[in-house]
Amino acid sequence: MLVAEDEALIRLDLVEMLGEQGYEVVGQASNGEQAVELATELRPDLVIMDVKMPVLDGLSAAEQLHAAKLCPVIMLTAFSQTELVERARDAGVMAYIVKPFTADDLRPAIDIATSRWQELKALESEIADLGERLETRKLVDRAKGVLMTQLKLSESDAFRWIQKTAMDRRLGMKEVAEAVINGFPTS
Repeated sequence: MLVAEDEALIRLDLVEMLGEQGYEVVGQASNGEQAVELATELRPDLVIMDVKMPVLDGLSAAEQLHAAKLCPVIMLTAFSQTELVERARDAGVMAYIVKPFTADDLRPAIDIATSRWQELKALESEIADLGERLETRKLVDRAKGVLMTQLKLSESDAFRWIQKTAMDRRLGMKEVAEAVINGFPTS
């Protein structure tokens, strides 16, 4: 875990609270820019960051961490204005804690933030997988068209040809489809 808070006393209290709850704090930052640098270098599981900090404010730092897909961010703030909460949401912040807070406020926020982060990562992975499958399907459809024209095959025979060739040559159907589309010999 990384803690970014410009007020040293609050930062030290937070680090102590986290340690007492069994969390390991791998780094501490006193401004947003330093928080982004440390998060990039240390790859923590989570960043707890104050909204108002020098050099680079916490929300801008959170936007950078979210864009880089480094880790979930929990915002700490003495302010609970709607505009800050909305900006935090738009920055990809996973949880929001209003000061003063207790150790009992931290654990649920940490649990929610890490859980939401894991859900987000799973969805991103699923989207990437679906995109890959769609691309493969489009290529296989194009290759079937080529085979149907060149070898006078039915659609189902063209599909079986691609399937069998992939198995025989230990290739993926995508690779076989690309080879057919690119004009490699089909017989």
